[in-house]
Amino acid sequence: MSTAIADRAPKIAVFGLLGSGNLGNHGSLDAMLWFLRRDHPEAEISCVCSGPETLERQYGVPSVAMTWFQQHGPGRSRLTTILLKMFGKVADLVRMPLLLRRYDLIIVPGMGVLETTLELNPWGFPYALFLMCLSARIAGARVAFVSVGANVARERSIRYLFTNAMRMATYRSYRDSYSRDAMRQMGLDTSKDAVYPDLAFALPEPKEPEEPESRDPRRTIALGVMEYHGTSADRGRSTEIYRQYVGKIIDFARRVVDEGYRIRLVTGDPADEAVVSAVVDDLRQTRPDLVDAQVVREPAESLGELMEQLAGVDLVVASRYHNVQSALKLSKPTISISYGVKSDILMEGMRLAEFRQPIRDLDVDRLMDQLHALEARAGGLESAMREKNAEYGEQLERQFAVLSDRFFAGRTAPRGSDQ
Repeated sequence: MSTAIADRAPKIAVFGLLGSGNLGNHGSLDAMLWFLRRDHPEAEISCVCSGPETLERQYGVPSVAMTWFQQHGPGRSRLTTILLKMFGKVADLVRMPLLLRRYDLIIVPGMGVLETTLELNPWGFPYALFLMCLSARIAGARVAFVSVGANVARERSIRYLFTNAMRMATYRSYRDSYSRDAMRQMGLDTSKDAVYPDLAFALPEPKEPEEPESRDPRRTIALGVMEYHGTSADRGRSTEIYRQYVGKIIDFARRVVDEGYRIRLVTGDPADEAVVSAVVDDLRQTRPDLVDAQVVREPAESLGELMEQLAGVDLVVASRYHNVQSALKLSKPTISISYGVKSDILMEGMRLAEFRQPIRDLDVDRLMDQLHALEARAGGLESAMREKNAEYGEQLERQFAVLSDRFFAGRTAPRGSDQ
């Protein structure tokens, strides 16, 4: 049976942890909406997500909560909250198929939807993802996982939910070979699955700032931080892991301003503001004469705003995956403080493997050495990064053509038309 949508306005739902403030997830959404609006402006687009009110306000796209509990909870006490969650799991068995029967296609755009690199409850998003795929099959809708990230899940329950969700999908692609291999190792037949770059590499670059970040000769470093507590296996040590990471980031920030660099603090999630505050508060106490002139703190509300901020800096040192990805997209010389293999793969693809460190073993002395080496080689690195970005863009255009052929009967709006 053909998987192309009939000759009418297709009804599409974009599914994921969207509307919660995570800039990386929103960047994947931005790229998918850009493709759909450019090539298929007739499509009726909605979102099934974790933060529907926020998403509707920011994007103007009709949105609905992915779970009953998100729509109706939490309760006024811990007990009522638990009871509502339990009821919600049962209610979603009926609610989700009824919700998805109105759609032709459900798209999961990019994001690390199959990863366990951070703390993850199997009966949270993994269960919602599995139930979505099962409900789509019941409702007769098709599911496309587009350039998603994955790693081998150690918990049996999460592994079961992820692999069986993917088995029910009509289309699957991954943002790197590591993700595809991870799903194969968990028992999924990936022989027909493709690998394309992260969707955010399809986003247009922001315009270069009219004025440089600084009018003096000091170079500006974007320091991307995150609220890092380890993985689900680290729950007993999460506070200690977070404290150690923040302490090292503060140490690095002190040394950077002491050497005369300017710092632009950037984040990828609202939770990261706690780390930003810790850095700024420390510098106000320990470097009161430097902080106002050398530290910039301007939270971004979208990946586009983050990229605009990064466009004005010289070097980037970042922890979050999409902070690193955005910097590489802009051909900015970058150091990755990596919490997962996915960031290492990005750096290797840009020939920057020597400029990375694992977040768990972060060495500030080595980080300073890497910063100095990166600055010395910056000019020679940027041209090679621009070439790689052009290659990624071409690969993603090929994927968009595949999606159009498979789900839209090859119908694509003329590129020169008014959309």
